[in-house]
Amino acid sequence: MKKSGYADLPLHYGKVPVWLYERMAKLGEAVLESIIIQYGKAEVLRRISDPFWFQALGCAMGMDWHSSGITTSVMGALKKAATRIGHEYGLFICGGRGKHSLKTPEELLLIAGKTGLDGDRLVKASRLSAKIDNTAVQDGYQLYLHAFILTDEGDWAVVQQGMNEKNRMARRYHWHSPSLRSFVEEPHAGVCGVNHGLILNLTDKEAAPARAGILSLFHQKKEVLSEMRKLSMPLRHDVKGEDVDLKKLGAILALSENQSIRDFESVLLLKGIGPRALQSLTLVSEVIHGSPSRFRDPARFSFAHGGKDGHPFPVPLKVYDETISALKNSVERSKLGYSDKQRAIESLHRMAVRIEKDFKPNNRFDDLLKQERENSWRYGGRTVFGKAQPPRKTNGAQLELFNEFQSHKDRG
Repeated sequence: MKKSGYADLPLHYGKVPVWLYERMAKLGEAVLESIIIQYGKAEVLRRISDPFWFQALGCAMGMDWHSSGITTSVMGALKKAATRIGHEYGLFICGGRGKHSLKTPEELLLIAGKTGLDGDRLVKASRLSAKIDNTAVQDGYQLYLHAFILTDEGDWAVVQQGMNEKNRMARRYHWHSPSLRSFVEEPHAGVCGVNHGLILNLTDKEAAPARAGILSLFHQKKEVLSEMRKLSMPLRHDVKGEDVDLKKLGAILALSENQSIRDFESVLLLKGIGPRALQSLTLVSEVIHGSPSRFRDPARFSFAHGGKDGHPFPVPLKVYDETISALKNSVERSKLGYSDKQRAIESLHRMAVRIEKDFKPNNRFDDLLKQERENSWRYGGRTVFGKAQPPRKTNGAQLELFNEFQSHKDRG
């Protein structure tokens, strides 16, 4: 069993505004359907159990790119999406944050009764995974979120998160049943969190003697969780160039801005998609089709739809809605037997990878950020603090466009 890695997740409090949460659920639904249709529901579990992919998805959804809030909000949005489409595809999500986590056994037994799965086995898996991360791994983090994702074939994944109020940090744990050989010996698919010293890890394979002699638990050697991949999310709110692979991001910008590239046949199938929306759609395409190595810099995916706190820029609601519409349209056409739109969206990822091979970034990160922020008002930019405003130095044409935008009722 491999541990996917660690990530430093600063604790953030507060609620996700309705105008963003509803869009997160719709985008989550479209992403889930796209993955299931093209790769199968087992792939959904594999991706959710990858802490880097999970963080990238949260960034693409417009959440704060580095905070613990991604876990709660993404799982909440995905659960809402699964409630709408789960029975059609045989994918279900139980549990959640706080009191919702306590309902996991009840929800699992209900699903088991409808699917014929072994409900007692699923409930045992849920309870053991929580017990292991709260007790057997004594790392100072108290669980407050437990989400159990399963298919009607009996495979499952678990995402749970604990907090440490002393250091104001969170740690996210990932489980994946196809990779699980034992609940008590290295069960995790991934652990996200910052290492603050020695961790008493009774799930380490070398801690078998300690598990056998529980009374002498504290006399056994304390094992430190191994770090196979480390994702360090800083305390600062702003996204910096060092957080993003500029070559990958630059290739996506080149794809969205270069007319000769956008004339590519498959891209032409995405009628009505402007350059800015194409940028977002390409990043979401990577979330759906990208290989694990593509998610080492999850902050890059915040350039799809910004962040609710304005970092790296306000959430562009018009662009967000275009992304959702394009994905949902591709899914609906696929259900009718037409896969042209699905292939077109997949081609965005392939073209970006192709461009990236010989691409040499010539844009400064600060310039890219400034451009996004200055144009935010054109795309219906919004944060928890309000709507984006045009730059102070603006001409009459810009004001006319802004007034036109303001006259339309906000969808959120």
